Amino acid sequence: MSTTAANTDAFPDVPPLLWSEALATGDDRMDETHEEFVTQLAALRALPPEQQLEPYRALVAHTVEHFAREERWMVAVGFAVDNCHAAHHRQILDTMRAVEEHFLQGDREIIGRMAAALAEWFPMHAQTMDAGLAQHMRSVGFDSRTETLADPSRVRPATMTGCGSVHCS
Repeated sequence: MSTTAANTDAFPDVPPLLWSEALATGDDRMDETHEEFVTQLAALRALPPEQQLEPYRALVAHTVEHFAREERWMVAVGFAVDNCHAAHHRQILDTMRAVEEHFLQGDREIIGRMAAALAEWFPMHAQTMDAGLAQHMRSVGFDSRTETLADPSRVRPATMTGCGSVHCS
C-alpha cells in the first residue's frame, strides 16, 4: 500500500482537496495564495504521520502570511480591524498552533486530522468570506498586487465589521 493510500484511508470521509476554478475568488493574487495552500495541504496529507511535522510547520507559516495579507487588504478597503473574517482567521491559526503542541506531546495522528479538517473547511471559506472580500476589493478598485487603491476616497475606513460575505452577519 502506498503512503498516499494509507493516509487517505485514515480519513475516508474527507476527499483530497485539489485546486480548481470552483475555489477561485476572482482576485489573482488571492487565488495564487490559495492554490499554494491547497498544494501544501495535499502534500501534507500524502505523508505518513512521522513525516508530517516539518511540512505542517511550513503550512502554518504559509497560513500566517496568507491571513496577514488578507487582513491588511481588509483594513485597506474599509473593514474594521476586528471584523469577523479576521476573527475566523485567528480561530483557525490558534487551532493550527495547538495541533503542533499536541503532536509534540505524542498525538501522532493529530496533524492528519487537522489536515483533513482544513480540507473540509477551506472550500466554504474561500467561496464565501474570501470571494466576498475579493468582490469588495474589485468594487473599490483595490489592487492586491500593489496593495493600493486607485481612488482612496471610495473607501470609508473601518466601516465594516462583517466578513465581506452574504453568509456572515
